[in-house]
Amino acid sequence: MKSVEIIMLPVTDRQKAKEFYLQLGFQLLVEAPMPEGGMWIQMGLPGSETTISLAGFHGIICETADIEKEVDELKAKGIEVGKIDDTPWGRFAWLKDLDGNGLCLHQKTV
Repeated sequence: MKSVEIIMLPVTDRQKAKEFYLQLGFQLLVEAPMPEGGMWIQMGLPGSETTISLAGFHGIICETADIEKEVDELKAKGIEVGKIDDTPWGRFAWLKDLDGNGLCLHQKTV
């Protein structure tokens, strides 16, 4: 894993949450419909590489350069990782920590 890319924050009303974070000084980076319904809202502070997503559940998305290698290494350590999903936004694989917190590996497509 190279870096924490996105921290997903569970919110009950994405539009109201967006307005709140705008008032805090965050900038709207992406607002787009998601295939399963709802809107993907991604925001960040000026100059910061780590962003937040206003979501329906919590999670941390970590960037990786080689998702297949990363998944194989985690599985070799006995860590259960879900299948790799190919999407228009990159490749993703989800796992959970011991307390059920969601973590996701993300390899950007070039």
